[in-house]
Amino acid sequence: MRGFGKRRKGSAILLSVLLLLIAVAVIAGTFWWVRHHLPARIADTAYEVDGIILFVLSVAAIFLLLSHLYLALTLLRFRSNPKAAFVGVTRRSWFPVLAIVALLLAFDLMFDHESNKVWGKVFFRIPSDAFVVEITGEQFAWSIRYPGKDGKLGRSDVRLISDDNPLGLDKNDPASKDDIVLPAGQGELHLPLNRPVLFLIRSKDTLHSFFIPFARLKMDAVPGMTTRLWFVPTKPGRYEFTCAELCGLGHYRMRGDLVVEPMEKVQEWLRQQPTFGETVP
Repeated sequence: MRGFGKRRKGSAILLSVLLLLIAVAVIAGTFWWVRHHLPARIADTAYEVDGIILFVLSVAAIFLLLSHLYLALTLLRFRSNPKAAFVGVTRRSWFPVLAIVALLLAFDLMFDHESNKVWGKVFFRIPSDAFVVEITGEQFAWSIRYPGKDGKLGRSDVRLISDDNPLGLDKNDPASKDDIVLPAGQGELHLPLNRPVLFLIRSKDTLHSFFIPFARLKMDAVPGMTTRLWFVPTKPGRYEFTCAELCGLGHYRMRGDLVVEPMEKVQEWLRQQPTFGETVP
């Protein structure tokens, strides 16, 4: 019996140590990966989004560590008597449960407060001088449209869509004639550096999701409506945008190249692109 008791004590200590090591390893590994493997940040709000991610991970890490610590202490405390014992419910026994619920609610309110501040910056307060780009998703590519010299996007209608007019632009609308249309899967998305960019996001068929990992921003493309998203690109370079909504068998190839450069270069590139009036008779 003494030998069995020693083995039980040794097993309890070993399991307790393993529980704590697993918790520490998972937490350390997660934060190491977040620090070294998240994409570069090219948006003014990306740091705040990362802050929310780190806040959620920190709360999860605290509860993971506390739960493993509780399990380890339980193993050590009751290692000499593994028998189950019934303990009746009393008013005092509810205090730990209520304390945990109150703590969870406090963390939830803190998270809501911080996330709502970032949400307001990302989806509202759109600057009046924003550089406008229309993004249209379809299986399995993105179409891009820029306003022309008049600074206005022309009228479009799904009933006008054809092989030579994939976005259904109204040929009779003067504002459409100077629009620059890059058909699905053709061309790059050029954005000006340090200037607000407003995306008007649409879909021709099913649900898609316009996602720029480097900006930490994503917005659904919903058939029949136009959704909005804006940010300020703060880092020049070549990046990637993609679809974050499973939209069919070709979802994996629904991506495109994004170039952030000074406004002068964006305007020079736009002048080299044919307008809608030049490509559609």
